[in-house]
Amino acid sequence: MKTIAKYNLRGKKVLVRVDFNVPLNASFEISDDSRMTAALPTINKIIADGGMPILMSHLGRPKNGPEEKYSLKHIAQHLAKITGCEVIMAQDCIGTEVTDQAKGLSQNQILLLENLRFHKEEEDGNVEFAQQLAELGDFYVNDAFGTAHRAHASTAVIAQFFPDAKAFGFLMAAEVENAIKVMKNPQRPFTAIVGGAKVSDKLLILENLLNIADNILIGGGMSYTFLKAMGKNIGNSLKEDDRMPLTLELMEKARQKGVNLYLPEDSVVADAFSADANSTTTASGNIEEGWMGLDIGPNAQKKYQEVIESSKTVLWNGPMGVFEMKKFENGTKNVAASVAKATDNGAFTLIGGGDSAAAVHQFGYANRVSYVSTGGGALLEYFEGKTLPGIAAIEN
Repeated sequence: MKTIAKYNLRGKKVLVRVDFNVPLNASFEISDDSRMTAALPTINKIIADGGMPILMSHLGRPKNGPEEKYSLKHIAQHLAKITGCEVIMAQDCIGTEVTDQAKGLSQNQILLLENLRFHKEEEDGNVEFAQQLAELGDFYVNDAFGTAHRAHASTAVIAQFFPDAKAFGFLMAAEVENAIKVMKNPQRPFTAIVGGAKVSDKLLILENLLNIADNILIGGGMSYTFLKAMGKNIGNSLKEDDRMPLTLELMEKARQKGVNLYLPEDSVVADAFSADANSTTTASGNIEEGWMGLDIGPNAQKKYQEVIESSKTVLWNGPMGVFEMKKFENGTKNVAASVAKATDNGAFTLIGGGDSAAAVHQFGYANRVSYVSTGGGALLEYFEGKTLPGIAAIEN
């Protein structure tokens, strides 16, 4: 991949699309800065070369222009702390004042642009808006894998204004290289753990994984659509009636291809979707009316553990249950522990962003797996076999 490692950026104003969409608490304090620290190698390379980073990102989902709670000014102080540089906070991301700030930028200073999504033109992929952003820098770097699947102004459209002066950042390159390691050349056995609420969200990735995985472990709410399609009793568990025929097709394809597709044999069930609901353990295909499955049970956990720990490549995308509630966290927690153990045993383990990344951080296993992706949706689309606009814009 064409990364910034190939360029000397001395004296360049380097416009970098980062993904600083970090969680903030009620006091606007950062609760997890991993997306910011992940961008440090790229930022540090620019500074070490004698270049001047101009960072642009979105934060949250503002609807109608600027909103105080989505301002990137809340992260400026922390950015200065982790980079050791003076951070100049722009009041906007385009306009005369921002242009002047970019022109006046000195070495060891970073210009942080205001939230791109305060302008609807960002998500619209507006060419004129992209051109206004492009005028701020001499060189363009995309290091925001988390938004690489979006054809937004700052992630894809802008690259056309830097025909010979654009590259991937180190984070973007690492994300793609690790994904390729799993998708193109996995050591076997290769086990994919796929969880989450809905089959519809994971349908394409399951289709693709059937061509490369040896084992697929299903967890979360989506497992009950499979079980219901098989004629099992799932009580009030989450299900998608319109996806049931597709789940049967997936199981048949798995059988034909020799892929072991596992469903949880037992479940932790509750009489309400609540942290303090009554709960018990029962066979996943024999859940009574009025009860719903909210986690995989101990037998399923034991079986999944055996499969994961005997694997040489593991991809994990999606939780096993409602791990945000302590009563229903054990399935996800034990899978995280098993993935860490597989890593200890020499397996390559890739955590597919989103809730899976949140879980390995929450349970303290983030440093015991091979790679934790910063891009849930982007990685999912990459594994579905789609072309990501943010990658294509640099490569073309």
